[in-house]
Amino acid sequence: MNKDIAEILIPEAQLHAKVAELGKQITDDYAEKNLLLLGTLKGAVPFIADLARAIELPLEIDYMAVASYGDTTQSSGIVRIIKDLEGPIDQKHVLIIEDIIDSGLTLHYLVDMLRRRNPLSLCICTLLNKERERVKSIQVDYQGFSIPDKFVVGYGLDYAQRYRNLPYIGILKPVVYEGQPRPETQHQSPAEK
Repeated sequence: MNKDIAEILIPEAQLHAKVAELGKQITDDYAEKNLLLLGTLKGAVPFIADLARAIELPLEIDYMAVASYGDTTQSSGIVRIIKDLEGPIDQKHVLIIEDIIDSGLTLHYLVDMLRRRNPLSLCICTLLNKERERVKSIQVDYQGFSIPDKFVVGYGLDYAQRYRNLPYIGILKPVVYEGQPRPETQHQSPAEK
């Protein structure tokens, strides 16, 4: 797998240090609050697991899986819930945990849908925030790293369901995916996050 990586963008030690920093900030901000970490499947799983251990508060964890349809590089704007939450969120402070925010399309839909369920508060924590123009505006409350508009894998992020288990964030060599349509990855295609 490592031979397919053009460059390690964020090494493992730097990831762990940032997760610890975010965990402390969230601990301070959510003291005495009924906190629910809401992870998006599948890409956010490593991040939410490490982040939850870095938060020194009682909390709940739940997951949602959403899929966007269209061709493999652009969203049609149609979003479907594949796995919904286990229960109501109206008595909870919900913190959406994302692996990466790209265009903002699917996350914008998710935030709108969750707001209609009347959580006590709704915020977003993302590990990676791509430096690019958003299709939909997204307010990010907690951010790990701002990254260039490159195709990245590792630490939960995938290409064709591979590379999620890399312990770092790396830029995938274009030769791996050039000439091939990008398949649905994470919970949507890379162009729509």
